[in-house]
Amino acid sequence: QDKKIFMLQGPYPVIRRLLRARGWVERKVPGAGRAGGQPRQEEGGGGGDAVRSSAVRSGVQPPESLCSMWLLEEEEEEEEEEQEDEEDPEGIHDLMSRLVRDQVPYFIWTNRCNAIKGHVLRPDQVVNHYAQAGSFTTKEGLCLTLRNLPWFDQADPDTFFPRCYRLGAADERQAFIEDFRLTAARSLLKVALERAQDAHAGPDPSPESGEAAGAPRCASIPSPPSPCAKGPRQGTVPHPSPCAPPLQRARGPPCPPSCEGAGLPLSGAQREQGQILLQRLAGRLPQLHMEGDRNVWILKPGAASRGRGIVCAARLDEVLRLAGGAAPAAREGRWVVQKYVERPLLIFGTKFDVRQWFLVTDWNPLTVWFYRESYLRFCSRPFSLRRLDAAVHLCNQAVQRHCRLGGARHPRLPPDNTWSCRQLQAYLAQRGQAGAWGEVMVPGMKAAVVRALRCSQGLVRGRKGSFELYGADFIFGEDFQPWLLEINASPTMAGSTAVTSRLCAGVQRDTLRVIVDRRDDPDCPTGAFELIYKQ
Repeated sequence: QDKKIFMLQGPYPVIRRLLRARGWVERKVPGAGRAGGQPRQEEGGGGGDAVRSSAVRSGVQPPESLCSMWLLEEEEEEEEEEQEDEEDPEGIHDLMSRLVRDQVPYFIWTNRCNAIKGHVLRPDQVVNHYAQAGSFTTKEGLCLTLRNLPWFDQADPDTFFPRCYRLGAADERQAFIEDFRLTAARSLLKVALERAQDAHAGPDPSPESGEAAGAPRCASIPSPPSPCAKGPRQGTVPHPSPCAPPLQRARGPPCPPSCEGAGLPLSGAQREQGQILLQRLAGRLPQLHMEGDRNVWILKPGAASRGRGIVCAARLDEVLRLAGGAAPAAREGRWVVQKYVERPLLIFGTKFDVRQWFLVTDWNPLTVWFYRESYLRFCSRPFSLRRLDAAVHLCNQAVQRHCRLGGARHPRLPPDNTWSCRQLQAYLAQRGQAGAWGEVMVPGMKAAVVRALRCSQGLVRGRKGSFELYGADFIFGEDFQPWLLEINASPTMAGSTAVTSRLCAGVQRDTLRVIVDRRDDPDCPTGAFELIYKQ
């Protein structure tokens, strides 16, 4: 009568414990949901229509039908197995679950978006997913959706989302090739001006000592790769001779020993023209600073997760080869390539990203809650663009747990590669940047989240009574500005470290406060969630 029956699919012991404490009873997912001959329901398929029409005629839906309509077959995922119910030693909760096995669950929490068939749910059922959210929770979806931002907001997506292309689409593939070559040209200009400035500031070497004096500089300041050069194996950045013209570096022999280390000679007028050109470019290209001077790009499967299949590359032919090149069978949108943030904010010389949660409780009007707690994920080895290894560049915990910590790693970095945002704030305060988190980083993340959601509002199938918790991944530039990398549906709630154990439990607790407790008491506390946008 109180409609306090819930159903879980996936490893969510915290949700189970908190709902039981509120007086809810769990209806267990039947182990033989489709063993009785019920077909798996596909959206819009005839089987689903037949089951629904039968249910309407009879007025009663058997539990097997309910399960088959709500819960699809489990996919293989790298999630931890659901823990045994250790909080029910006397079997009381199990007995109560048996008593409600034929009842409708009014709160459903699953670990996959496609586990819910929203069009067969009753209006009074609460579900933790929205349908068709791939417009912003897949890499290719976010790539496409954010291009529509100017229709919704007076903002440029290039100010917070690294430029991105779908290599399976012929027009976008060509646009990427042109972008790659222009970026290589800008990289050469940056390096030439930097070396010219260093040479102008330092003593003029004598002809006899020029080679010796120039060699260390050539070794310490890496050159950007040519846009078409043939070079080393995958995962490394080539080091062409800096004094050769771009086409000679691409096709010709190496420079003679007499010119090694000579740099890229520029006259005073050329330096001035180059600086003016960079200033003009900076006014038109928001990503000019973060793109660095190595022309590194990151290649990602369009709909994969947990860092699977992600590769960094600095050579055009390598990117196209990894993505299937010009093969006509390549499926559009299968791969996306995105500009790598070459000048990230580092902590003790190591790259990190931030997992930031947010909650959507309605799509019409769009209602967004932002979680005030988040956590950092560090790479296992110090940052360097000389080698593009996963241990150096991919912060995903599913990747880093297979990497060994580097020998040159700073001793103050955590062995488990995680920090809380409070530890980050303390670190920034020690470095005299106490205001960066609250004044730049958090406002930038909030703005990026809201903009991505506004672009997706007409694409997601909103449903009253549904909600969804998302996990956005951000990296920060040297100026503390956030760059949105991706948004994840069903972010992991597995507490693999002390930091994530505490924060994942907290975000689940506060989600129930917003979704369950506020229905009876709109003024109840919402924990660390704050309402940041309501249309």
